[in-house]
Amino acid sequence: MVSSSFVPLLVSAERDDAFTARLTSADADDIVFTEVAARPHLVERTPATIADGGSGYYKVSLLVSGSSILVQDGRELVMRPGDLAVYDTSRPYSLLFGEEFRNLIMMFPKDRLDLPISFTEQLTAVSLVQEHSGLTPVITAFLSQFPAQLTHLSHRVRAKLAHTSLDLMGTLFSSILDSDPEQRDPHRVLLQKIYSHIDLHLASPGLSPGAVAAAHYISTRHLHALFREAGTTVSTWIRERRLERCRADLLDPVLSDRTVSAIAARWGFTDAAHFSRVFKAAYGVSPSELRRI
Repeated sequence: MVSSSFVPLLVSAERDDAFTARLTSADADDIVFTEVAARPHLVERTPATIADGGSGYYKVSLLVSGSSILVQDGRELVMRPGDLAVYDTSRPYSLLFGEEFRNLIMMFPKDRLDLPISFTEQLTAVSLVQEHSGLTPVITAFLSQFPAQLTHLSHRVRAKLAHTSLDLMGTLFSSILDSDPEQRDPHRVLLQKIYSHIDLHLASPGLSPGAVAAAHYISTRHLHALFREAGTTVSTWIRERRLERCRADLLDPVLSDRTVSAIAARWGFTDAAHFSRVFKAAYGVSPSELRRI
């Protein structure tokens, strides 16, 4: 059940004859919220289970009761009730629950965050509460309502709440990275400013590598080099951010009366046919099909 709800995993209990567990799950737009309540056991993501699939996701864990030890990337974190931590399904990790516990988990594709993976991978097996004690209470209070409440809502409402959760998580990750003095090198500071600039101007059809470079008084060549170091390109980053905004709007019940072309134009896609093609290539369904789900 755990492997089918998340990704392939190894699960072992200290005493099979005394093991009991309850799992509740709800999903929306590739974002999955799961509550696990169980007796002591060990969860392992090994090279063999990674080979079976499921890479490319972050799992954010909110421990409600009990205790656990999270190990990934050479770091070890002892989690207590109220702790929030993230781990990456692309690399091995282990979670040891030494007593009866209740845990809330949010799992989502890594590329859904508006942050480069190279930035966020350093946050695995780190206490997000200790790193940003001011913001985490807001996020934990919001996440603690899932997944039980989501199961009674329509798909579109669930998707809206899921996107809100993802935005909150991105804000938390970004805030932690911004406040870390070791990460405040000039290149990353500039790149963060560029990301913010792009987000503010996504609706402009004139948003291009040249325009972004000019706004930050750097050459287009330098701009491309910055994005190459982050593992992407300027045009790809702009297109993916625009597509994410379009998908969120298409699933928003408040905007159900807007046409697909109007939503596309709102986020800088002036050619409706081109938008439909790139949208289907990215998500596997056309904009119109997504609205009918």
